[in-house]
Amino acid sequence: MKLGLTYNDVLLVPKRTTLNSRSEADVKTRFTKNIHLNIPLVSANMATVTEHKMAISMAREGGLGVIHQFGTIEEQVHEVKKVKRSTSYVIENPLSVTPNITIAKAVEMMKTEGVTSLLVKSCEELVGIFTSKDYQFEEDYTKLISEVMTTKEKLITAPFGISLDDAKKILHNNRIEKLPLLEEGKVRGLITTKDLKRLEFWPQAARDKRGRLLVGAAVGVKDTLERAQALIEAGVDVLILDLAHAHSDLAIQRLKELKSNFKIDIMVGNIATSEAAKDLIEAGADGLKVGIGPSPVCTTRIISGAGVPQLTAIMDVYSAAKQYNIPVCADGGMKYPGDVSKALAAGASSIFSGSFFAGTEEAPGMIIFKDGKRYKKYMGSASYESNHERKESKDGKEVKERLDVFVEGVSNLVDYKGPVSEVINGLVKGLKSGISYCGGNNILEMQQKAEFIQITSSGWLESGSRGQKISE
Repeated sequence: MKLGLTYNDVLLVPKRTTLNSRSEADVKTRFTKNIHLNIPLVSANMATVTEHKMAISMAREGGLGVIHQFGTIEEQVHEVKKVKRSTSYVIENPLSVTPNITIAKAVEMMKTEGVTSLLVKSCEELVGIFTSKDYQFEEDYTKLISEVMTTKEKLITAPFGISLDDAKKILHNNRIEKLPLLEEGKVRGLITTKDLKRLEFWPQAARDKRGRLLVGAAVGVKDTLERAQALIEAGVDVLILDLAHAHSDLAIQRLKELKSNFKIDIMVGNIATSEAAKDLIEAGADGLKVGIGPSPVCTTRIISGAGVPQLTAIMDVYSAAKQYNIPVCADGGMKYPGDVSKALAAGASSIFSGSFFAGTEEAPGMIIFKDGKRYKKYMGSASYESNHERKESKDGKEVKERLDVFVEGVSNLVDYKGPVSEVINGLVKGLKSGISYCGGNNILEMQQKAEFIQITSSGWLESGSRGQKISE
């Protein structure tokens, strides 16, 4: 009978390092065949973990957020669009309106789309721009925006294709914040000072070729093609075909359909064996997500009796995936920063987590006060509570009767952690230290040089902190 090991069963053996400082370690990686990240951290597609706020923060730090699929197609598309519009080198095809709509309607559109300005066009010709400054002291919102907008005569414009350095000079010299880009008199783009500042403030951000933040989105096996089509049109960078047991005929069929219809990287999960890895790669997978039941809010192993301890699962999947040069993502089971190092040393190129990022400021949901402490709700995707909330959202009304659903998850309260950037910073520092201890300079060298040692329960106890808690 094969032995299965998880993170607490092993430690990494320290090796001689060439690094002068742990901060020199390079943590760049691949998420899928063609998606590169500056840090190997990905927030899970869970309703209490990743919507647009989390995805934006993850990408700004160099990682990735995967928008969950537990809503309508329109809702998921809206979340993706918010991420893609949050920052870019040039906003191509910026939102525009006609001059005969009211201030109230324009303001509502700006709030809905998450933007601070609208270009005003008449028959494709730019006639003005409407920003928050145009209505901040206005009392009559029934007025047409043509009465308050900044007209074309007062606008500074530039030709489409202008360099960022030249655009900065125009914005600075004219003391303006928005620069419409024209081509043959038609609006082709928009550059804003806010976006340029973001480019400088988050130099490590994970971006696409147009400077927009990277974002992923999950799809299931029911409305797969329809949802994928809408997400791709919204600008999503990578799709995750997500189901509890992805080594199935249905998952392979859906994967083949996606690959034959769309040109986009697709990660598939979850799996736990080399056989699953081989079958899914041959069906077209660009990345594999590993983890059957390791999450603290997943009860698959208890309910079904099935699963593979996570470290062994990563190693098994990696043994097959490396023959095809397909990246592996470790999903779940990590409790400490050191677990990230162990997962990557075992063969993963990135880690996928809900528990690390749940409870942060950017995670969906309200802060709950209980016994003098702050918490947020963290629900497993297969928990009863998550199923119940999805049912109420789908029906648009309160559901009082208990649902007859198959449950393989639980719901917890987790400590409120503050900004996710602080969590990410701690995880990255731990990983860089792990790379140094393995004698590597980057993740690939870490994997090549890593040596695991199996430990006893006493060895794990010895590894824990033994300091006395002196305050809250």
